[in-house]
Formats: sequence, C-alpha cells, structure tokens
Amino acid sequence: MRSELPPWSAARVENAPQRAIARLTGRKAVRSGVLWGCVFGVTVASSALGYVAAYPTITARRAFAAMFGSNAGLDAITGPAIRLETVSGYTVWKSLAFLSVLGAVWGLLIATRLLRGEEDAGRWELLLSGQTTRRRATAQVLVGLGVGFITLMAIASLIDVAIGHLAKVHIAPASMLFFTLALVSGAAVFLALGAFTSQLAATRRQAAGYAGAVLGVSYALRMVADSGAGLSWMRWATPLGWVEELRPLTSPRPLALLPIAGLVGILVVGAIHLAGIRDLGASTIADHATAKMHTRLLSGPTGLALRLGRFTDAAWMFAIGATALLLGYVAKQAGRTFSTTPSIERALQKLGAHGTGAQSYLGVAFLIVAVLVVFVAIGQVSAIRSEESKGHLEHFLVRPLSRQRWLADRCLVVVSALVACGVVAGTAAWVGTASQHSGIGFSTLLDAGMNIVPPAACVFGLGVLVIGVWPRATNIVTYGLLAWSFLVNLVGEATHLSHWLLDTSVFHQMTAAPAVAPDWTTGATLLAASVAMVLLGGYRFVRRDLVGD
Repeated sequence: MRSELPPWSAARVENAPQRAIARLTGRKAVRSGVLWGCVFGVTVASSALGYVAAYPTITARRAFAAMFGSNAGLDAITGPAIRLETVSGYTVWKSLAFLSVLGAVWGLLIATRLLRGEEDAGRWELLLSGQTTRRRATAQVLVGLGVGFITLMAIASLIDVAIGHLAKVHIAPASMLFFTLALVSGAAVFLALGAFTSQLAATRRQAAGYAGAVLGVSYALRMVADSGAGLSWMRWATPLGWVEELRPLTSPRPLALLPIAGLVGILVVGAIHLAGIRDLGASTIADHATAKMHTRLLSGPTGLALRLGRFTDAAWMFAIGATALLLGYVAKQAGRTFSTTPSIERALQKLGAHGTGAQSYLGVAFLIVAVLVVFVAIGQVSAIRSEESKGHLEHFLVRPLSRQRWLADRCLVVVSALVACGVVAGTAAWVGTASQHSGIGFSTLLDAGMNIVPPAACVFGLGVLVIGVWPRATNIVTYGLLAWSFLVNLVGEATHLSHWLLDTSVFHQMTAAPAVAPDWTTGATLLAASVAMVLLGGYRFVRRDLVGD
C-alpha cells in the first residue's frame, strides 16, 4: 500500500528533477569558489597592506611612482601604472592583471571539468536519463557554475571591503566592490568560454586546450598593447584588455562591462544551443573518428601519455615561449630605466636581482614564466589523477603492467615536459633580447630557463605525494601551493616577512636569473625533495585501493 506524502514533501520530490543537476554542480563549484575567493581576497589584502607598510609617507610613494610609473616593460607584465602614489593605484597595478589571468584559468578549468569532464566520465548519461533534455541539463550546469562564480565574488568582496575599511587603506566600499567585479570579470568570460568549448571538443582535455589557446592569445595581445606606444588600441581586441579598461579604483569606466557581459551572454547561449544539436558523447568539431589509423606512440603507457598530452603540452609551451619572447623583446627598454635610476637598482637588489638593466628586469619578470611552468606541472598531476578517477587506469592494470611501472612512466613524461618548457623559455627570451641587441648571451638565458624547472618539479612531487595519500585533494593542494608561493614571493620582501615564511614559497627558492647566476645547489635540493615525495607518494599509491572522484 503506497503511503501518502505530505504536501511540502511531494512538492519537493516533484521539483527535484528540475534542480538536481544545478544543485549537484553548484555544490562542487561552491567549494572551488570558496577557495579561490579567499585567494583573490588575500592577494588584494597583501598588495594593499604591503604597500602601506613599505611606503608609509607620501614622499616615499611619490618616489616609487616616479620609479615605476612609466616603464613599458613593467606595464607589459602588470598592466598600465596609474596613480602609483596612492594605495588604490598600487593595488590595481599589483593585482588586477595577475588575478584576471588566474581567474580565467580557474573559469576554463572548472567549466570544462563539470561539463565535458562529466560527459567523458559517463555520468552525463545518468543525468540525462531523468526528466530533462541536453539543453536543460547544460543550462542547469551553467546555473551551478554561476553559483560558484558568485561565491568566489562574494568572498573576495567581503575581504576587499574589509581591507578598504582599514584606516591605512581607506578605500570606499563601492569602489572596492567595483574593483572586485573587475577582478572576477576574466573568470566570468573564460568560465563561459569553457562551457562553449565543452560543446565543440570531443574530450575535456581538448576543450580546455581550446579555451587555453584563446587565453594565451588574449594574454599575448594584452602584453603587446601595454608594452609600446601606439598599440593601446589592441586592448579592445582581448577580453583581458577589456578588464583593464574598467580602470577600477583609479578612473572607473563601467561602460567597459558591456563587451564583457555581451561576450559572456553569447557564449552561454551558444553553449546551450550546441548542447541541443549534438549527440551525447559527440562533438561539434569533428574528432576524425574514421581517420586513418595511426599507432605511433601506442606501444606502451609512456607513448600513450605522450600522445594524449601532446596538444596540451604544445599549447603551454607556445604560451611560455610567447611570454618569454615578449619579455625578452621589451627587456632592453625596461632595463634602460633600471640602469639609469639608482633607487630602482636598490629596490631590485632587495629582491635578489643584480647585473645590467635588461638582466635585472628579466630576473624579476621570469617569475611570470616560472608560474606558467608550474601550471604545466599541476596540469600533469591532474592528468595522472584523472586517469585513476575516471577508471582509465584499470584498463592498463588488467594487463601485465604494474602500478609502479605506470607511475614511473608518467613521471618520466612530466620531467621531459618540464625540461622542455625551461629550454623553450630560455631560447625564446634569447630570441627576444637578441632582436633588440640587449647583449645577453644564449647560455645565460638558457640557464635562466632551466632555473625555473626545479620549483615546478617540487610542486609536481607534492602532487604525486597527495595522489598517494589523499587523492581527492590533489587539485586543492597543488593549486593552493601555487597561489601561496606566488603571494609570499610577491609581498614577502616588501613586508619583511620572516625568512621561515618566505622559505615556504617554491619561487623564493630560485634565484633571480639571469640577473644573478642560478643556485644549482638549491635547485638540486628542490629536485631531491621532489624525488623523495614521488617515491613516498608512489609507495602509498601502490598499496591503496583505486579511488574515483
């Protein structure tokens, strides 16, 4: 005999199918939004408070603005410097460009994971078996992603407004809220782009690669627009340039929100439309499933790993090479300001950068390249974890292949990729400097490129350790270490942090090459630590059960 449900319970059951996918996606997106909202807020707080501590008087602030306020080389990295003699101007200059890119990476990764990634894993079939359609299901996922985005913005806003309320900072709440909106605009655009490319590509890896390629081009266009006179119009050719044109905290331009909102709307509508016209598991862009069979690199797990990751790795290497090329191209111009301004030289020496002007500039600017290489390492860790969580690893282990051999082969691929990134970075930077006759030798810049490999290897080692001990926390730990290391390195010297705290940053462990010679002893220590963590993680990995998402 069927029991009667109370009216409120019956209504809840009846409406559940219309909200189930949104709730499921929202829970995952909110957890990520909380973490990255804190990262955004802490970055802004550290920038503002670090500036107040380092430059407490108006005289010191004007001197700082005179040093860095008109340097095209720095503008290419951090965006245009406006009103650097104020806390508002410095905070925008220090955090807007960085957080825009970081938010874009977050947006494209989480959108492709919760859309195409769920479809690749076979869970989309279960969701579509309910009372819904492909378009409605995609719309619900976008609602859940929107909740995660709002969570990120809300937490960042709370922290930003609280920091602005401090007497030493003194920025109005309305201004801080608009600043936060500008910070997360890049995340909104690339979250929508990730949803759109998830309908174009056949796999999550391809979808992330398409969106990542757009991000790389956008970043390169923004750097070119900010690196030379007469090219500022190029900002309107890239979403990251639109974010800069918002000019938060300095001279706000809310109208620049229109192209951002318009592009987000077009991508969202496009994603929902494409979801309805393609079959489940298919892609809008043909995957060439009937192409001539190519068995190259399919002789074992190592070759397969190379084959599956070749496009993603190539995209990252292109981005790293393009960034290093642009940095090398503007190094002479930026270094000229450094070498003719003793106060800048002293400031850079505090950061460990010595040598000629161009070398000093590259010693600081190579931190951006180091961050990109760490992203490569984290991407490789995520790929290893994904093979297990999606059940692909089981197909290898039923054959005469041990877990130790499989993990060792994957680690060999990662090491090769990181070394290749270092070589590409050093070579591209040399091409840029040679085109401007900067006088920096190839071997010097190749050493600088290899100098950024040990920090990335250390992050990879930690990722493997987490895979062995706590696999579901892999992304949280690795991305958390990246954000922490960058923040500590960014504000550590200015705020005179304890050396114990500075040493927790993997970027603090590398020298400011090519301004100074790389410290290969410290690099070897980082590599040894990475090897130890890989061995320990591998030991735990072969003795635990396989774990899904």
